Amino acid sequence: MRTEAVGSRTDIVLGDDWVGPGDAVEMEVRDSRARRGLLSISTSPLARKIALFNLVALVILIAGILFTNPFRDSLLRQQEEMLGTSVQVIADIVSSSGDIEATRTALARDLSLDRRFEMIFIGPDGRFLGQLRGSAEPDLADIPDRATFISDTLAHIWSGMSALTGMQVATDPDAEFARVAQAMFESNQRGDTARHTHRDMRDGMWLAASAPVLHDGEFAGAVFLRRDAEDTARLMRHDHEQVLQFFLIAVLVSIGLSFVLASTIANPLADLAMAAELGKRRDARKQAPGARVRIPDLSGRPDEIGDLSRAMRGIVNALYDRVEANEQFAADVAHEIKNPLASLRSAVGTLRMAKREDQIQRLLDVIEHDVRRLDRLVSDTSNASRLDAELVKEEQEEFDLVKLLDNLCEHLATEARKKGVEFIKALPDEPVMVTGLEGRLAQVFVNLITNAISFCEDGDAVRVWARCRQDRALIVVEDTGPGIPDNALKKVFKRFYSERPAQQFGDHSGLGLAISKQIIESHQGVIWAENIRPNDAEPDSPPLGARFVVGLPL
Repeated sequence: MRTEAVGSRTDIVLGDDWVGPGDAVEMEVRDSRARRGLLSISTSPLARKIALFNLVALVILIAGILFTNPFRDSLLRQQEEMLGTSVQVIADIVSSSGDIEATRTALARDLSLDRRFEMIFIGPDGRFLGQLRGSAEPDLADIPDRATFISDTLAHIWSGMSALTGMQVATDPDAEFARVAQAMFESNQRGDTARHTHRDMRDGMWLAASAPVLHDGEFAGAVFLRRDAEDTARLMRHDHEQVLQFFLIAVLVSIGLSFVLASTIANPLADLAMAAELGKRRDARKQAPGARVRIPDLSGRPDEIGDLSRAMRGIVNALYDRVEANEQFAADVAHEIKNPLASLRSAVGTLRMAKREDQIQRLLDVIEHDVRRLDRLVSDTSNASRLDAELVKEEQEEFDLVKLLDNLCEHLATEARKKGVEFIKALPDEPVMVTGLEGRLAQVFVNLITNAISFCEDGDAVRVWARCRQDRALIVVEDTGPGIPDNALKKVFKRFYSERPAQQFGDHSGLGLAISKQIIESHQGVIWAENIRPNDAEPDSPPLGARFVVGLPL
């Protein structure tokens, strides 16, 4: 059995293969792309959204780094521990001497403090006993002397906003220390060491630590050590400055990359949208006659935009093919209707001059035949024109193909026997489940079987059989009629083509096989025709009959 498919469409030139001179749509898309450029992508809402979403994530990251800075926390913890250790050592010295005033005098003579430190001695009743202030210049060689423009600017802005909103409250450092020292002294009275770090809204910072002085196990006072942490604040500002500088660089890079990313998304989408919009507008008089709207070819992109471009180009090509098919169909219908109309006109004109009764009857038979032919043409044309829409609207369901064929064969076998044609069926015993439109496929098989019966004479045979082959079900309708001319094996599926005996002229519209092919292809199936010949016969030998094969996916 020859099973060559008749589904290739090498005679059709797709719209993308057609090159029209001066395609107005394509030229306008290129001009718009050139005018748009890269910088104008900032006007794209999609670009702004991409940049905004990238910046939100970056801002959250930088804010987290600034507010949970491990360097700052570690530095302050180390300095607090060093200050607490120092004040504990001094408190132990005072405790061993038992005389706070004498120890203060000795420390003032022997201990050298830089100007960042201040030592305060408090009596057991909370009375101020004295203090020591450092006078030496601190060694700040390890602190980088770099400008902190961004941090200072942000601090000034924050201070201005705080002043306007009334959030900022100016406090005296000494008054604030006195308030904190009271709470620390209460901890010392309980025998505990206290530490405190203070930072105001103007980035001022100081650290304080206190330890109890014990004499013979009794509380004899407390020693406070306060350190101006301006150098620490400067280190922290330098650290913040580095983070903010990195943030600004990251922002600029993020915005740049966002616009580059958006340009690879927004520009192609804008080109596709403009091509579709220009194709919709009917100012295509500038467009070459017969030219098709050319959707930009982005199928080389391995992403969703490439898929969208392929889909849009496929849709445009399908629409143009449909329009051209409808135009050709309308022309074919007009041509087919002209023949019976011409015959009717001639018969009516002759009828006016006919005198004999037999001539009048013969002309009336011709008119009746042409009227039936016109009615059949109009009905079949109407059904064919609605077929595409109905195939899309109707919902496919799974059904038993064997049961469908068996019911059709039982019904059509009676028609064959009335004509003296032997009817043979050979169907599988097991159900063959396929998914599709059962009524439409039944229309195809009825058309194939009735066609086979119509070409047979008394003593001929029609055979219907089905088999499963891998992922397809094959349904074959064979007859022992005159066969099909070899040059018409493909033409029989064209609209209004009919290869029938002279006595059957006008009884068929020539749309049955074309409609059958359309239905089968809508089910992703194939259909073809071939002549039946013995295996060892010459290719040009007379056929033993005709065979129509339908392949449906399982």
